[in-house]
Amino acid sequence: MRARRNNRELAFSINDVARLLRTFADHSAARFGMTRAKWAVLARLDRFEGLKQAELAEMLDLQPISLTRLLDGLAESGLIERRPDPDDRRAKRLYLTPGARPLLERLTELGEDLMETALAGLAPADVNGLLAHLSTVKENLRQAIQKKQNGKQAALEQRYD
Repeated sequence: MRARRNNRELAFSINDVARLLRTFADHSAARFGMTRAKWAVLARLDRFEGLKQAELAEMLDLQPISLTRLLDGLAESGLIERRPDPDDRRAKRLYLTPGARPLLERLTELGEDLMETALAGLAPADVNGLLAHLSTVKENLRQAIQKKQNGKQAALEQRYD
């Protein structure tokens, strides 16, 4: 019984920490005229320049229409550009502009400061352990979701055979 209560408390704590981290990031990013959502777009494009919009939407777990609004704002601000995909004339690839680089450097510093605040009082070994444990939880959930999706797909295929 105690393990179940702890599991439930852990789930609530993870949710609370994620919510507080998002709120803190939004408040911090506002100093640069940014939102956390725009920051996330820039950070992903910094790591994976040349993505298609659909690929970025999937990575960020956003609806395509929501991402389009974010991209429009970032393009109007001169931070990203859409370029034609050489292999698919209907698609556009997303790139950071040179003007985005200084802002990204400041946002990266902000992110480091933000996490220092969040992780204050934890030893580096504790942070490494926490990261390892959360990675395991994340992988467990990915596998469970994949298994469920595969089961649904198999059921659909069986229905139409």
